[in-house]
Amino acid sequence: MNDSSVDSAVNRVEQGLGRLFARIRVSWREAAVTVHPDLQPFGYQVLTSIATGKATSAGAIIERLQTDKSAVSRQVRQLEELGLVESVPDPDDRRARVLVATDLAQERVAIARARYEGRMAERLGAWSAADLDHFVELLDALGR
Repeated sequence: MNDSSVDSAVNRVEQGLGRLFARIRVSWREAAVTVHPDLQPFGYQVLTSIATGKATSAGAIIERLQTDKSAVSRQVRQLEELGLVESVPDPDDRRARVLVATDLAQERVAIARARYEGRMAERLGAWSAADLDHFVELLDALGR
């Protein structure tokens, strides 16, 4: 492959990723509104990090979402005000606190996830397991 064809292929990948990222942002916006009309897409990402147990402290959320403390603090405060998250004593260290999603949040996130997963199943349902595995490998390689 010559340089111009590689450049052209890279350009097509960038455009395709741009379309994909735009679609993901729309999906986050739709999911956020499903959870609560006042919830922003970034707040939805914070909430799902908490609800899945992948990040239950501000520091863990900052690390997971690669963002700053003030943005996370604002989102956590809003999630608490909306009754979606609460801060409770850490069962392993009573001096520390952890963030947990309320039952309401768990219910609404489950609804939003089911809608999203349904759309993904529609889009990817025709792909073979081998194609999906290869796609994941390519995404992993791109993320390194």
